[in-house]
Amino acid sequence: MYKIKDNFFITDQTDKIDRDFVLKSLNQTYWAEKRTKQINDVAIDNSICLSLFDGEKQIGFCRIVTDYATFAWIADVFIDPQYRGLGLGKWLVENAVNHEKIRDVGLKLLKTKDAHGLYKQYGFYDDVCMALRKEF
Repeated sequence: MYKIKDNFFITDQTDKIDRDFVLKSLNQTYWAEKRTKQINDVAIDNSICLSLFDGEKQIGFCRIVTDYATFAWIADVFIDPQYRGLGLGKWLVENAVNHEKIRDVGLKLLKTKDAHGLYKQYGFYDDVCMALRKEF
């Protein structure tokens, strides 16, 4: 997958991911502040990843964990703070939700503390979910 908008592009090619940038950015979030390089590498290697670039510079990211048939979890969505407010987060989420490998998956989930308005634009709604979580 390769999508272009103005000077920006999104790709799902994992060899393009700036893993150091992704880990550093995730370590600044409330949900992955303690994530290690080893854990992040395993997560990336076992997910569909969308990377957002401004030229050669990676500025955004998200992962999709899926069985490709019934379930997809959209996770680790972020945009570099210098690029927020340009609609790039919306564009990244739109491309994640409509990615060719999960477009027809029946159940798509995500979890957020602070971006409900963004995700509701793409059909997500508040629901009850149980979780068993290991902190890392």
